[in-house]
Amino acid sequence: MFLIDAHLDLAMNALEWNRDLKKPVQAIRQREEGLIDKPDRRKGTVSLPDLRSGEIGLVVATQIARYVAPGSSLNGWNSPEQAWAQTQGQLAWYKAMEETGEMVQITDTAALEAHIALWSEDSLPNEHKPIGYILSLEGADSLVDLSYLEKAYAYGLRAIGPAHYGDGRYAPGTGTAGPLKAAGKELLREMDQLHMILDITHLTDEGFRQALDIFQGPVWASHHNCRALVNHQRQLTDDQIRELIRRNAVIGGVFDAWMLHNHWERGVSDPVTAGVRLERIVDHFDHICELAGNTRHIAIGSDLDGGYGKEQSPYDLDSISDLQRLIDILAARGYSEADIQGIFHGNWLRFLRENLKG
Repeated sequence: MFLIDAHLDLAMNALEWNRDLKKPVQAIRQREEGLIDKPDRRKGTVSLPDLRSGEIGLVVATQIARYVAPGSSLNGWNSPEQAWAQTQGQLAWYKAMEETGEMVQITDTAALEAHIALWSEDSLPNEHKPIGYILSLEGADSLVDLSYLEKAYAYGLRAIGPAHYGDGRYAPGTGTAGPLKAAGKELLREMDQLHMILDITHLTDEGFRQALDIFQGPVWASHHNCRALVNHQRQLTDDQIRELIRRNAVIGGVFDAWMLHNHWERGVSDPVTAGVRLERIVDHFDHICELAGNTRHIAIGSDLDGGYGKEQSPYDLDSISDLQRLIDILAARGYSEADIQGIFHGNWLRFLRENLKG
């Protein structure tokens, strides 16, 4: 079944992890034999061929580059200008993938419909179809000032999450508390003028409330799970989920094991012993559906290449193509064929048709 994944850090993996994503996952793992600089070496789960084999024909793909202030324990860049330059390198990689026919950028509804029609064409094998991507900025630190927002919109940026981890330049993010920065409020107003999509992922609780008060345009949670099931500030509270439902948002279920299991310890916990399997995400889907009274607000935002690999993924997933196993898992849990189509692609497609500029 055709699948849309609303959160992948493809360019980050290509540039910072030095992965040739044109190769299958197994070939990338072999190339990383002997490397120990990152905990997910030889354990990656995402590549362009594996996206195709999993019928994941459309993704929301990120630019991501964090600014870090002196004394920060987070990895990042020492100035906004350096962060901007990193995002431009990531953009160059996406453009290189377009030149080789590996990917195609989706910036409006006409391009969206053409791409969906291409992936619906059975006479063309999936391995010959480009992966469509909608460009999103995860954390706004790299926007040196608001004049850079129009520059980014001009090259195809269509969604922004103002925060990431730590104390960002526009908004505090995961692991922190507090309100939006003054610049963050202005950013949201400018995004409204451009009819961009606000990604509320990683905002603090206070920032979440402020952002939805200020921003009047389309909102999504690209990769989020439920705090009622896994108690952490990174997750959505029931009240936040209800507010997103009221705003006609879609929430992408994320497959990072620490967001599927209470008390996960990074580098210590193991998916097998912790019992983290693909079915865990359906618990979060169930919870959101109970709050909504329908299945229109759940979908997939896997984040399967978000700085981790098999060591922090469901144990019954070897590569991203295994997301297709969710069809049987969802059916066994009572989801109808129409429900499953909505989760795999229908809910994101409805949102994009309504909110990408034509």
